[in-house]
Amino acid sequence: MNDEQLKELYREATGSPSDNMVELPGAGSNRRYYRLTGTRPMIGVIGTSTPENEAFLYMAAHFRQAGLPVPEVYAVSADKSRYLQEDLGDTSLFQAIANGRATGNFDEEEKRLLRRAIRLLPTLQFEGAKGFDYTRCYPRSTFDRRSVYWDLNYFKYCFLKATGLEFSEERLEDDFDQMAYVMACMPKQTFMYRDFQSRNVMIRDGEPWLIDFQGGREGPPHYDVASFLWQAKANFPETLRQELLNEYIDSLRQYQPVDDERFREQLRHFVLLRTLQVLGAYGFRGYFEKKTHFVESVPYAMANLRGLLREGIPAYPYLAELLERLANDERFAIKQKSATTSLTVDIKSFAYKNGIPDDASGNGGGFVFDCRAIHNPGRYERYQSLTGNDEPVARFLEEGREMFAFLKHAYALVDPSVERYLKRGFTHLAVNFGCTGGQHRSVYAARRLAEHLSRKYGVRVVLEHRELGIKEMMDEKQ
Repeated sequence: MNDEQLKELYREATGSPSDNMVELPGAGSNRRYYRLTGTRPMIGVIGTSTPENEAFLYMAAHFRQAGLPVPEVYAVSADKSRYLQEDLGDTSLFQAIANGRATGNFDEEEKRLLRRAIRLLPTLQFEGAKGFDYTRCYPRSTFDRRSVYWDLNYFKYCFLKATGLEFSEERLEDDFDQMAYVMACMPKQTFMYRDFQSRNVMIRDGEPWLIDFQGGREGPPHYDVASFLWQAKANFPETLRQELLNEYIDSLRQYQPVDDERFREQLRHFVLLRTLQVLGAYGFRGYFEKKTHFVESVPYAMANLRGLLREGIPAYPYLAELLERLANDERFAIKQKSATTSLTVDIKSFAYKNGIPDDASGNGGGFVFDCRAIHNPGRYERYQSLTGNDEPVARFLEEGREMFAFLKHAYALVDPSVERYLKRGFTHLAVNFGCTGGQHRSVYAARRLAEHLSRKYGVRVVLEHRELGIKEMMDEKQ
């Protein structure tokens, strides 16, 4: 997307033009993010909802003034549909704890980052609440009964009904009424982040910074704790979760007295609500928007649900009965990978002018595929600010048919090596795709191979687009 307004904002903010603008991978919203480089890097944001943009801009300014670690906003378009904010880098907390999430064993550095993030939360909740104008929030100013019903109905309509499970809507609504009443009665004296989880915490210079808080509102502190500690794909062992909960409560005591037992009992209601809301989000993004990786995330949310059910949720008897049926449904079991699938395939896209990537494993070898003979979308202005991750570029490459033939041959070479490596217990294979700029053809080809190997063999695939500064694990994202 060649967005001239973002480029003009950059010129206004820095006094010089941007030399490059690259779209960053999206998340679960309709907001689009770009990295603009030149005098200094900035993140450009395009949001389709003006009220949501206004909420973020107000909150970012308020939190910056309060000394909280949030990105600075440098420039805003007149219609508030676009703005430029501070570039916090590429490493989210979710990425920084990748090894722990994959193995269940979190090392000391991962634990340190988690402790820093959870101890920061009360500071945001209380210091951020001082002088905060909740009328500036979007879409609600406070966490009330309507907010609770939105989460519960998200679960009912976008997940539960999509599963085809038979249930009594009347009895379910009775329990929903009870849950809304219980939660609406809890004190709301803090800023509630609403989506405080490791994907929304960036790590810069070893410290946590906060992003994507535009859905925040006045509310009880428990919701954010549940969002962070019971994040479905974080894969926290129960011992680590309790350790982090202790850290949060200790930090919370700086701001208010805490009855430990009562806080934990109240928290269980929010863990249940947040888990249902997450299932609703996975259902909507997966079943309705057909985004496969959201469907594949459902079993991880179900694992959290099973933990709650083991302890019992007597306040909501029919809901508990219904959730037991869901939790025992084989469709939502985590698919255990074979012990032979300990192989990691490192797949990189790159530009030849910057050299072929090194193999960090030290094994050497692997494959290098040259994409430069394929028709280059980068020759056309409408594709120059896009990458091989973008749909218009994908259509261009797929319509030409050259890419399909190229990938067919690449699969035919790589697949036998993966199969042999699995049988022989090898742990690492490197595959690289190069093109002129490392932006279009190589990016598309690398992603397609990563999806193919992850889907076909269930191996751990680390996908890196070197020239774009993007790295992800396909077993987590696809």
